[in-house]
Amino acid sequence: MQINVEKNVGGIEGLCIITPAVHGDARGFFMETYSARDMKEAGLDITFVQDNQSMSTKGVLRGLHFQKNFPQTKLVRVIRGTVFDVAVDLRKGSATYGKWFGVELSEENKKQFLIPKGFAHGFLVRSDFAEFCYKCDDFYHPNDEGGIAWNDPVIGIDWGVKGSYRGTASAEGYTLSDGTALILSEKDEKWGVL
Repeated sequence: MQINVEKNVGGIEGLCIITPAVHGDARGFFMETYSARDMKEAGLDITFVQDNQSMSTKGVLRGLHFQKNFPQTKLVRVIRGTVFDVAVDLRKGSATYGKWFGVELSEENKKQFLIPKGFAHGFLVRSDFAEFCYKCDDFYHPNDEGGIAWNDPVIGIDWGVKGSYRGTASAEGYTLSDGTALILSEKDEKWGVL
């Protein structure tokens, strides 16, 4: 098998960190970024139907997003730069409902984060820019998107930013530790709390 799978990270059932085997020498490196066979051998039998890629600049926070009626399993990774990637358990009846887990994904560590159906997902760009890639096991349905405020005080995600909650998801007044202003989309600044 060409991958190492750490299952149920953060004590949350279903969340996995996958580290591929990287073969490198003076010329560079090679790795399999996805193998259905290796995933199946690791007990992860998922059929992905769509690949997505985004680029964001430092301080951009995307999330927390989920699909309401057509939930998606996602396998996410970073091919350039560094992000702090977060999943929040929204599965009704789950022992870890409302609990979050975050992991740094970067072009250096080459880790991948498997987020099953029933989770909200978001990430914060910590490098000057980042290219983010992810596989989904269902297609995107534009009228089905839901979200939660990235700074929901009950969930209490530690994004590593300066600022304090003022009753909204607005990024106003929030910065990274180096003073870079947090940047959210207009839509992400309007999500409510859990």
